[in-house]
Amino acid sequence: MIPALREVDEVQALYLQFLQALADAGFRGDITPSYANRMVLATDNSIYQVLPQAVVYPRDNRDLQLLARLADREDFHSVVLSPRGGGTGTNGQSLSDGLVVDISRHMNQILEINVEQRWVRVQAGVVKDQLNAALKHHDLFFAPELSTSNRATIGGMINTDASGQGSCVYGKTRDHVLELHTVLIGGELWQSSCIDEARLREISGGDKRSAKVHKTCDEIARQKADLIEQKFPKLNRCLTGYDLAHIRENGCFNLNSVLCGSEGTLGFVAEAKLNLLPIPECVALVNLKYDHFRDALRDAKHLMDAGPMSIETVDSKVLQLAMEDIVWHSVSGFFPTEDRPVKGINLVEYAADSEEELESALARFTTQIGEVIGQPGKSFGYSIARGHAEVNRIWAMRKRAVGLLGNAPGEKRPIPFVEDTAVPPEQLADFIAEFRAILDEAGLDYGMFGHVDAGVLHVRPAIDMKDPQQAAHIRPITDRVVALTQKYQGLLWGEHGKGVRSEYAPEFFGELYPELQKIKAAFDPRNQLNPGKIATPDDSTNLLKIDAVAIRGEYDRQIPAQVWEGYSEGVHCNGNGACFNWNPDDAMCPSYKATRNRIHSPKGRASLMREWLRLLSGHDVNAIASARKYRERSFFVGLPKRIVNSLAKMRGEYDFNHEVNEAMQGCLACKSCVGQCPIKVDVPEFRSKFLELYYSRYLRPLRDYAVAGLEFLMPQLAKLPQLYNWPLQLKPVTALMESAFGMVDSPRLSQVTLKARVRELGVPTASKACLEALGPTQCSRAVIIVQDAFTSYFDAKVVSDILRLLKHLDFVPLLAPYRANGKPLHVYGFLRQFQRVAQGNSEMLNNLAARGIPLVGIDPSMTLTYRSEYKKLLGERAPKVQLLQEWLAEQQDHLAQQRERVRPGSFQLLPHCTEQTIATASLKDWQTVFSALGLELQTENLGCCGMAGTYGHEAVHKETSRVIFQQSWAAKLSHGEGNQLATGYSCRCQANRFAGVSLRHPLQGLLAQLKN
Repeated sequence: MIPALREVDEVQALYLQFLQALADAGFRGDITPSYANRMVLATDNSIYQVLPQAVVYPRDNRDLQLLARLADREDFHSVVLSPRGGGTGTNGQSLSDGLVVDISRHMNQILEINVEQRWVRVQAGVVKDQLNAALKHHDLFFAPELSTSNRATIGGMINTDASGQGSCVYGKTRDHVLELHTVLIGGELWQSSCIDEARLREISGGDKRSAKVHKTCDEIARQKADLIEQKFPKLNRCLTGYDLAHIRENGCFNLNSVLCGSEGTLGFVAEAKLNLLPIPECVALVNLKYDHFRDALRDAKHLMDAGPMSIETVDSKVLQLAMEDIVWHSVSGFFPTEDRPVKGINLVEYAADSEEELESALARFTTQIGEVIGQPGKSFGYSIARGHAEVNRIWAMRKRAVGLLGNAPGEKRPIPFVEDTAVPPEQLADFIAEFRAILDEAGLDYGMFGHVDAGVLHVRPAIDMKDPQQAAHIRPITDRVVALTQKYQGLLWGEHGKGVRSEYAPEFFGELYPELQKIKAAFDPRNQLNPGKIATPDDSTNLLKIDAVAIRGEYDRQIPAQVWEGYSEGVHCNGNGACFNWNPDDAMCPSYKATRNRIHSPKGRASLMREWLRLLSGHDVNAIASARKYRERSFFVGLPKRIVNSLAKMRGEYDFNHEVNEAMQGCLACKSCVGQCPIKVDVPEFRSKFLELYYSRYLRPLRDYAVAGLEFLMPQLAKLPQLYNWPLQLKPVTALMESAFGMVDSPRLSQVTLKARVRELGVPTASKACLEALGPTQCSRAVIIVQDAFTSYFDAKVVSDILRLLKHLDFVPLLAPYRANGKPLHVYGFLRQFQRVAQGNSEMLNNLAARGIPLVGIDPSMTLTYRSEYKKLLGERAPKVQLLQEWLAEQQDHLAQQRERVRPGSFQLLPHCTEQTIATASLKDWQTVFSALGLELQTENLGCCGMAGTYGHEAVHKETSRVIFQQSWAAKLSHGEGNQLATGYSCRCQANRFAGVSLRHPLQGLLAQLKN
């Protein structure tokens, strides 16, 4: 039995008083001082971990002004406020030991789009991809392009003055900001834009904070013009934060140059008016391959002479990790496997307003590279992607490079701490050669990718931060890289902001640094806004130091190695934030999308899991050993104690275990994180381990036993389906189901049982005798359909229709004897029982497969359990069960022979989310199958349907399930057309429940097209 975890870092009294005053003053947003919420926001994508005192989520500008006014009160002058957007920073920009102000949850509305004048007005919490999705209908977009564009907020982009791919053409965020609405300390809401001298004098003559800010910045810009000219480098990625070099441009004064890149140290950016650009009509990407990464770097200058829009580079380490990721299936055709290894690639982009213009530019470029191709130091081959669809697939691969590096095998993983250097592009190759020498001397591996056209390369050394000796590399390597960038007239901070690395600002700015302090003092005299970053208001306070801020490794090393390895599916989360993906038509992570609560994200759950393991270790409790002991005991051992503990829980006694449980209960176990997280965080796996131990201390709800046991009861209940179905129509029964078992909208058993349908079809049950009786010809066309509880008992017609179709297509289908799959056991943390079921089921299925006849499952979620949960438990002893489309695609030639028997038609596939993310390549198999039979099939991009097994039937989750369904599926369903096909039982059930739409299985669609 695990202990109660009551000893956690408590919120300081001053902050509790501040939060109470905030609530009393009418704060409309959310105030969350819980340990779980604080822990989830204690990390970003950097190496650091800083626990905030609390988190607040303002609902509007008024809430932000209220925060700023309250902080200006004398009794709260010590309160620290730090804004946060997507939380994907690599330098700890948004980490704070004070109050985190997360603007992303509520302040995420697109307020106005002006197509004619090409501008948009947005709240700071709008995500870049969200904005561009809305602008796409108007053939406009907001530049620049970021690798984190599906979760990076506009406010975060402004606060780091973000740039990215294509910056040599599109510039930085600052270049597209027309107006900002910023809340200053004291509560003043200031609108800043390009103003003339008369307006500047008028503003500076006032008595508010905005007046002092303008007067101070103007004086520094005038009096220190020569020094500013000297200190700010002439690079595409010039210094971010307090950008005095651009405060006067085009005959006007623009405070936004100072605010962009200020990382929340000057005020709260609430709204922005942004310049928009037309989407290029035509695009192409030339993918050049090299024998050495250094050749790719050196060749970049020669390539730039041809005038492309951008050049991105990726080294062999990143490329290899991409090849092992789900993203590779979409781009592999552009990087064919060959004997000659690829050690580096350059991605060269062209854009034009017409095909003729584009082809002309490509012709010039390919002629240029063709003259030197294969020569020493040059590319040895290339491919060309044309059109937005193809080009975007390759950029998606490049975007995942950031996270993919964090998935390198072993404990030494590439991390960001010197990854953002910028030097003149023509000197990049020489700079990187010396950079690599520093890392080679330290004996470190590393991965590299970046923007060679802008002289920015992201170099991430591989270090196990749990090892103090390895962590000690951070200081000396950073110091040497700083010196190296100065040698090449470059910068330590190319585009990812300063954050904790602000320590080196005085060294870079020199005698100009005191002027930056004056700017900070004008905005924030008491150092309350994100202190320790970029500049301090005076010399009485210090900037943060890279080795004085707590790192994650300090906490992670408190977890025993055995436990760390036993929970490897969660502990390696590096905070890249891919699970905060905005797109509702992307499967990644439905519970976060529905709640906008970061504890209900893979990153949030992984953070809580790591802290839970650390706290258990502090009690000398080994989670692996505890689970082993628990599985060996009878259910009744410890039952009285569990009852006592559960009564204490009902009385409200605090236990951090409850906060972790809340986060885990919100997970749908859809496994989208496993496929789409570049680190391969597997929440359902560590969730099941947590639930097993949590319920060693507390009583389980009856619901868990009912759902976990359903697979085993099905054969008996199905004998009299009316006896099961009829009571579910009665209101007293449904009320009892909800109150006692927490279940709603329970599905009905099939009225005509599968057994009766199979008997009518004459499909035999797969047995040893039956298989031995098959002749060679029959064996070559035979397939064993593996049953699952959902389709066999709740959707028996789907199974019988599939069997009927297979017979019509001249296959020999057999039906495996029904055995419980065990997935519900795993989902609810009954791991001892799951192990027993998996072993027994595997033995039966392996015996059936011994004759070489393929095993094929119908429901994607249940079938993929064999290659996921079974594989982890049993290794090579796990049965090899294919998805229907995977097996049918292998029969392509046979299907083509049946084409004459099939009427033409077109269909739309609505895939299961687990199928999309765990078996991504299999979606193409569906198209192969339909095409072989002369049918058209279009696969729809969809998020999760919100059902996920029994999640949607749990009363506590019904409304969240509905929200998830409405976010993606509801808008995609066509009523009455009948050409939409859904692979998942859950999906078909959910569409019928919330939209009244009856969807067919893809093979039912095929069956209906048969002429006879």
